[in-house]
Amino acid sequence: MKGFEFKPSLVTSLKGYNKKTFMADFMAGIIVGIVALPLAIAFGIASGVTPEQGIITAIVAGFIISVFGGSKVQIGGPTGAFIVIIAGIINEYGIEGLAIATVLAGVFLVALGLLRLGTIIKYIPYPIVVGFTSGIALTIFTTQIKDLFGLTIEGGVPADFISKWVVYCQNFGSIDLWSAIVGIVSVIIIVITPKFSKIIPGSLIAIILMTVGVVILKNYGLAEHVDTIGDRFTINSTLPDPNVPDMNWETIKSLISPAITIAVLGAIESLLSATVADGVIGDKTNSNQELIGQGIANILSPIFGGIPATGAIARTMTNINNGGKTPIAGIIHAVVLLLIFLLLMPLAQYIPMSCLAGVLVVVAYNMSGWRTFKGLLSNPKSDISVLLITFFLTVIFDLTVAIEVGLLLACLLCMRRMAETTQVSVLTDEIDPNQETDMQVASEEHLVIPERCEVYEINGPYFFGIANKFDEVMEHHRSKHRPLVRIIRMRKVPFMDSTGIHNLSCLIQTCHDQGIHVILSGVNPQVHQVLEKSHFYEIMNSDHICPHINVALETAREYLASLK
Repeated sequence: MKGFEFKPSLVTSLKGYNKKTFMADFMAGIIVGIVALPLAIAFGIASGVTPEQGIITAIVAGFIISVFGGSKVQIGGPTGAFIVIIAGIINEYGIEGLAIATVLAGVFLVALGLLRLGTIIKYIPYPIVVGFTSGIALTIFTTQIKDLFGLTIEGGVPADFISKWVVYCQNFGSIDLWSAIVGIVSVIIIVITPKFSKIIPGSLIAIILMTVGVVILKNYGLAEHVDTIGDRFTINSTLPDPNVPDMNWETIKSLISPAITIAVLGAIESLLSATVADGVIGDKTNSNQELIGQGIANILSPIFGGIPATGAIARTMTNINNGGKTPIAGIIHAVVLLLIFLLLMPLAQYIPMSCLAGVLVVVAYNMSGWRTFKGLLSNPKSDISVLLITFFLTVIFDLTVAIEVGLLLACLLCMRRMAETTQVSVLTDEIDPNQETDMQVASEEHLVIPERCEVYEINGPYFFGIANKFDEVMEHHRSKHRPLVRIIRMRKVPFMDSTGIHNLSCLIQTCHDQGIHVILSGVNPQVHQVLEKSHFYEIMNSDHICPHINVALETAREYLASLK
């Protein structure tokens, strides 16, 4: 596409690359790989797939995002934001449906990048982002209650939020003490670890300590009811063969909506993560290139058995804080995960499910951004409405509905606010030259508006949101004598849309039918071009399109004089 240059950040970062930079990337990559391990396993299981698929996603997508992305330090992989979406798609369409939706989402992301829409994605209203992020966090927390406390629930846990809590309350008496202890202690370890260790993540320490502890307890006949990954999954440390999902038109049509949701959420989260990283390292991510990298990753991830992926803020910040300088650190992180997967994956079968639940509870808390949520509640009512509606739709229904409705509400509110910024005023006596910017010559005398002449000024964009405001102002302003001339000043109209043009055309036609002469003043070149292309000037004499108010008033006087 003209104007777009496919240039991943990896290419530019390799210029002047040296041993010192490599060692910084190498150490950061190892640490990030270790940090990503427990999260990849937890996100995979919570999403309804196997722990291997979570790690494979981190390996494949993490590698591709670093190779083809537009950020120097972005780390990609599975994230908590996708848990709810993935679980919902699997429940309705199965693993094959998830693979197809992920590939489609990847195609959409690549298209967004090629169409250079990376910057536009950033303008999605903040209350929407906070609303569905907080909603996802609460949903993730809710899904972990059963494993956190080792509840025994016959018939499984319902899918919807309210029913889940009803079932939890009904079965809370079945709590397993050892599972609850493991889960709660895991949360405590993760919370306190940053106080004494900035390098080793608390989630990894919790998993190692709790896994060893549960193995020892089981050898002594204790904690026998604490479920581990091996109790639910058969661990396989072999990389799967590439498998392209069978895509047909009917399946694609049914999966368009969830695919768009994956693409939109992936774009938002990856660009937010990159923006945060840019602020820390003083760099600027190529947003369009980043979307292309994310898209390629999501196209290839399901082919190798993975799930949707995006930029991960926590892992990206870990990369920065540990000295990562270029995408090489992200590539090394993927290699580290691959080695762990091939050599140590069988040990994952001993990890307690309640410990993983504890990891995800902390992830959900950090993701909730409750302080930001609380702060937004003091914003204008329109922002609060968008925030709460998006939040509750995410929790009670699903993220697809929340994003669609949230974006619709945001668009409607944006239209209303834009309409409120456009004002239509009426001048009937004189015009103060000291307040004018389109006068032909400077003058200390006020410009007198002739009798039977009205001057209307539009200040702001003339689009469908305010097209009827002009009619309302004229209706409200009724003089004793019907005017013979109306001057419409458009010097402060930056643009017009088709509804505005139609409304103005109808206004002029109505004025002509009433015997009122219309003169336009100060039409800027851009608006003039739009009017000309729409054949608007066919209903007006070109002599009545005046460059500024002096000429418009003189034209009005000449016309009024001709009537005498």
